[in-house]
Amino acid sequence: MALESMNMLPKCEANYTALTPTTFLKRAAAFYANRTSVIYEGTRFTWGQTYDRCCRLASSLLSLNIGKHDVVSVLAPNVPAMYEMHFAVPMAGAVLNTVNTRLDAKNIASILRHSGAKVFFVDYQFVPLAREALRILMSGATHEPSMPLVIVIDDIDSPTGIRLGELEYEQLIKKGNPRFVSVEVADEWDPVALNYTSGTTSEPKGVVYSHRGAYLSTLSLVLGWEMGSEPVYLWTLPMFHCNGWTFTWGVAARGGTNVCLRNTTAYDIYRNIHRHKVTHMCCAPIIFNILLEAKPHERRDLAVPVQILTGGAPPPAPLLEKIEPLGFKVTHAYGLTEATGPALVCEWQAKWNKLPREDQAKLKARQGISILTLADVDVKNKETMESVPHDGKTMGEIVLRGSSIMKGYYKDSKETLKSFQNGWFWTGDVGVVHPDGYLEIKDRSKDVIISGGENISSVEVENMLHGHPKVMEAAVVAMPHPRWGESPCAFVALRSNAESTTESEIIAYCRKNLPHFMVPKKVEFLPQLPRNPTGKVLKNDLRDRAKGFVVSENSQTVVDSDYQNQQILALSRL
Repeated sequence: MALESMNMLPKCEANYTALTPTTFLKRAAAFYANRTSVIYEGTRFTWGQTYDRCCRLASSLLSLNIGKHDVVSVLAPNVPAMYEMHFAVPMAGAVLNTVNTRLDAKNIASILRHSGAKVFFVDYQFVPLAREALRILMSGATHEPSMPLVIVIDDIDSPTGIRLGELEYEQLIKKGNPRFVSVEVADEWDPVALNYTSGTTSEPKGVVYSHRGAYLSTLSLVLGWEMGSEPVYLWTLPMFHCNGWTFTWGVAARGGTNVCLRNTTAYDIYRNIHRHKVTHMCCAPIIFNILLEAKPHERRDLAVPVQILTGGAPPPAPLLEKIEPLGFKVTHAYGLTEATGPALVCEWQAKWNKLPREDQAKLKARQGISILTLADVDVKNKETMESVPHDGKTMGEIVLRGSSIMKGYYKDSKETLKSFQNGWFWTGDVGVVHPDGYLEIKDRSKDVIISGGENISSVEVENMLHGHPKVMEAAVVAMPHPRWGESPCAFVALRSNAESTTESEIIAYCRKNLPHFMVPKKVEFLPQLPRNPTGKVLKNDLRDRAKGFVVSENSQTVVDSDYQNQQILALSRL
């Protein structure tokens, strides 16, 4: 009877409203109206002004006949307009699609076609790229193409006058209604953003985020990272990448200041940190090398420690040892586009402070535990569905479930069903669980090297290689072996100030630090590792290259001449 009476209590507007990250902006404007919200070189806005601009932009979008769930695409770096659209577009009831600025015109045209974007905002810097993408979109259509309305974003500090269409971003702001009331989110499961994967394992897919998922993921990250009030956040992570790991909305939730950054050079990063007393930033580990390789005149003293949340690729422990003495305090996260950014965070424990620095770095390199609003995480044997033992050795696939997981792949029910099986989202990442419950990634499932029946984690070998003082970055893939089937092959880029080194020196270093079967049988030196548009190493390209290497029985490696000739021919065509 008591349960029945409880269920009869009313559900109404006063005690039930849909969760949406746009409410963070309204709250910031109400209580932090005069606090600085955005800094971009000489431009500054307050939260009151940012809310005003977002209301104006949202109302202008409606005047352009943008309807509920219509897709609005934007191709822009980390500038104020890109930040404002994270609120204005969903406030208009539309879905935001932030396009990777590192893609080529063909891929951008493909995204515009697949998403069916009604409006395409383009930063002046990318007008030539967008023009070519639109040309491909028109020429590749089998029927009359549905062209998006194109709007150019001029630089606020120095308008360029570059045009691609009739409309310009600041014109929409001026014409919009500052008293605009956000379109109501009737269902928190409605889409808020459409993000395309980087395509490291397959063709890029459109990942749909819900208002609920974005809201909960935002809360989890500001809590898990212990992001206090009034943070000063530097935008080194692209806002197009999982909506800036939801910190586009998270900085508003904490009433912080967004320091926008068009270029992620060492000079610009250090300059902005010093000038604005930056407290927080997110980045992939590749940014660590930019900071470490900075020339003396590019560096600045850090007035306060800068908290870094890193992810995208497992950061090698030796790299963490080098970056922290500069004044950066690193927290490691793990996630993927389909999980609305980070899903695991390596929460630090006070007792670890007593450990040697090397041991601390190894602990920080682990992927950690689930964010607060993720329902569950596990590492399972995909064949038996059994959880792996917590021994730090037995590998399985990392699986997730919770409200922050994507709604699914846009227009791709087959891939959606494939990724959701037995009540879990299957990440495709191989990991282990340590006795304390913390997870550690060992590889992508397709990157595990199987040599004579032994599973070799390419990540483990890479971490060891990063400990060599001359190595800036390393990637390890499988190469053919006449006896063992596969063996590790290492591709290495040396530091700019490093003296020349040899393959035998690197292999000797590996023999001192690894079991014999894990030692690379071949080391290939490259000026830099090939990466996709989001900065991930293109291991498929390296694997193709490694297939051209042949290992003799005594482990002496020779280069296949046919493959070498193919590479010379390919380079001559560039």
